[in-house]
Amino acid sequence: MLALFFVPLIIINTGIVSSPWLLFLLYITSGLGMSGIGMGIMHDAIHGSYSKNKKLNKVLGLTFNLIGANATVWKIQHNVLHHTYPNIDGADDDINQPFFLRFSPNTKRLRLHRFQYLYVWFFYSLSTISWITAKDFVKITRFKNMGFLNKKNEFKKELGKVIGWKLLYFSYALILPLIMVPQAAWIVVLAFISMHLVTGLLISTVFQVAHIIPDTDFPMPDNKNKISGDWHAHQLVTTSNFSPRSKVFSWLIGGLNYQVEHHLFPNICHVHYRDISKIVEDTAREFGIPYHSKKTFIGAIADHTKMLRFLGRKNMLGA
Repeated sequence: MLALFFVPLIIINTGIVSSPWLLFLLYITSGLGMSGIGMGIMHDAIHGSYSKNKKLNKVLGLTFNLIGANATVWKIQHNVLHHTYPNIDGADDDINQPFFLRFSPNTKRLRLHRFQYLYVWFFYSLSTISWITAKDFVKITRFKNMGFLNKKNEFKKELGKVIGWKLLYFSYALILPLIMVPQAAWIVVLAFISMHLVTGLLISTVFQVAHIIPDTDFPMPDNKNKISGDWHAHQLVTTSNFSPRSKVFSWLIGGLNYQVEHHLFPNICHVHYRDISKIVEDTAREFGIPYHSKKTFIGAIADHTKMLRFLGRKNMLGA
């Protein structure tokens, strides 16, 4: 995945690419590698499950910084807020979306949400462009206000790192190609954007279809804004697997098709999810807890679309 991301960029930066179509192909190929890094390397590494070696996990977690995002911001958003409170409105940062998207039946519905199942894919495509530009700055400021990054000078240091890594990323992913590639600047910029459109659509879809579907629950928090009831049962009722039989697909997306196992055991490397999934499923059924799983990725996308359409038309589940 690292080679799939870097090799096309290296070829681009040599200046030997004169064909616009080849330029687009190389950038899009790099985008596939970027997706692989996000799902198959940094995701486990930041969870501390890629290796038993903590230093190696930290180093590999920085691959997220190499693709223009930020490991520290992601760890708070994903590891802390999403994994602790999946599908809890106001706590799960993955469902806290801009006003034009409604991912929970417990949030206010607007008239424009009726069409979100049609336009959401465009905004999914823009997600990594948002990451490399404004999102990390907005998130890190909000997380500071929430009480994170509260050690002496911690916020300033992390903000400096965010800026520094982004300058490094833009230097080799966009600025150098603008200098080296014998094409008009707008063609290079468009090819760069196409890379992110592919990456954003792939990553956003994989993550969202595991939680925003008709089968999963959207529980209300208790009066302390915490999960009401058993945490492990909460992970099962709010999460769904998809395409569990496809080994190739599972490898390509870093085992994220086994989201149930990942949410129960985020400290276990994804290469083991397939083996433990049967145990998890049998145990869940033994105790009468739902174990959600869709046979195919396409089926999961269809259910996700159905849920988005429902959320755009109804105020509450069952209403």
